[in-house]
Amino acid sequence: MRRSMLFTVCVIAFLLAAASSSFSDDKADKKEDKKEDKKQPVYPAALFVFEERGAGTREMGPKVTDLLFAKLAAKDALVLVDREDLKKTLAEAELNLSGAVKPAEATKVGQLTGAKLLVTGSVLQVEKKLYLVAKVIGTETGRVVGVSVDGKADELDSLAGQLADKLAETIAKKSDDLVAKVLTPADRVAALKEQLKKGQRPAVWIKVSERHTGMAMIDPAAQTELTLFCKETGFEVIDAEEGRRSQAEVLITGEGLSTFTAKHGNLETVKARLEVKVVDRLTDKVLAVDRQTAVVVDLSEQLAGKAALQEAAAAIAERLLPKLVKD
Repeated sequence: MRRSMLFTVCVIAFLLAAASSSFSDDKADKKEDKKEDKKQPVYPAALFVFEERGAGTREMGPKVTDLLFAKLAAKDALVLVDREDLKKTLAEAELNLSGAVKPAEATKVGQLTGAKLLVTGSVLQVEKKLYLVAKVIGTETGRVVGVSVDGKADELDSLAGQLADKLAETIAKKSDDLVAKVLTPADRVAALKEQLKKGQRPAVWIKVSERHTGMAMIDPAAQTELTLFCKETGFEVIDAEEGRRSQAEVLITGEGLSTFTAKHGNLETVKARLEVKVVDRLTDKVLAVDRQTAVVVDLSEQLAGKAALQEAAAAIAERLLPKLVKD
């Protein structure tokens, strides 16, 4: 009888241990799954044409740039600004189109293209060796990091691949230094309040139309964000639907557009552009004009589009509202 009981106890203990081990394994597996499912940050980047330095590098700049664009476009952590769009935008703003872009210009390029990173560089030949030297500039921080590779001139494709790998690795390691810390809306409003202090705020009327390519927008994301920033920082906002324009001192109008740009696995990338004009209602004098581009990655195209327009509106509000406050 005692032997039978002892055997039963041993069996039960063995089963409990096995169950506990299986449960622990399941928990470990779930943790691993969560790590894998965790969304990695994706950085919008603009690639400039590489400069050519030395007689032996003639016509290599565009080739290196094309090869590098193809290599970087395959990296999950980067979303590259369309080359033609970048060229047109920079030409309109009369900014340098080559790898000689200055860090001081990076902020403006970021505003116009939505890029958080700029990749510039040069091709140079020293004796029989070819060097590809690249710089990564943070458009919000102005910080710069550099990488380079070297080899034979007839190994251009291989060198471009090596440089792309090094750039992706460097961006992953240095992203905290290159890309500005993401602030919550509350933090941004608090900083703006501090900047505006107790200056006199005019009553404003806000109307921003917006659309998403191939999709109707449910509500005006940019207009809502501008209204939020105005209200939270002490401006009187006249309702665009129910109120009268004549009650406002300043009219804020604009147009927003968002469009799908790329897909990374389950993530959708959308680019939005917002243009805003501020007019004195009584005199029709234009007080300010601003524009901002934003790129956002999200699980759905519509959510990414709204978020991109909100981000563009927030950035404009931070620059625009201080211009409306009188000491």
